[in-house]
Amino acid sequence: MSVTETVTRNQATTQQKCLQVANQQTNPLAEFPEYFTFQCQQSDGTELRLKLQCKRKADMDPKLLKWAFKLAERNVGPQYRACSLGWQPKIKQADLNKAWARYLVATDTATRKPAAYTMFRFDLDYGRSVLYCYELQVEAEFQRKGLGAFMMKALEQMARHFSMERVVLTVLKNNEDGMRFYRRLGYEVDEMSPDKEENAAYEIMSKAME
Repeated sequence: MSVTETVTRNQATTQQKCLQVANQQTNPLAEFPEYFTFQCQQSDGTELRLKLQCKRKADMDPKLLKWAFKLAERNVGPQYRACSLGWQPKIKQADLNKAWARYLVATDTATRKPAAYTMFRFDLDYGRSVLYCYELQVEAEFQRKGLGAFMMKALEQMARHFSMERVVLTVLKNNEDGMRFYRRLGYEVDEMSPDKEENAAYEIMSKAME
């Protein structure tokens, strides 16, 4: 066996161990209390306070999953309908109900209403250990307050802690606000994103965890 093969096998073993540890966690956010609460001053002078909780799909209230679907439909449904993918509600519902899904959910402490969520998993992606963010959706009234960026930073903190190589996500090309948002956070088009010749409706973006 060559030195290169030995290094590659060792890397693969290390990745598998990191993924195993990460996936065994009931609450991978538990080590980071700085991400349990999001606070900001609102334009009317009141303080917004949100509680963040990390849950497995099995621990999600069915009503919360229904809300997550409706929020995705409101936020990105029009963009899906406007591109070649189309809006496919049954597929979206099935995705949100994947047994492996993890959720980071933000809830308004005053009203107890959910404000935002991100769905993610720890996975092996093209031979790389990654935290894959499948969804980030924020209710309209809570947008442009820094909440989305805060939740992405929480995902990045978990990715680093469990030695994931990258945080990876998919965004529709016609979602210009989303593309700008992720670029501001340091995400770039991933090397595994479809080639221009493929004319895909989406880009894969990623950020290295160093």
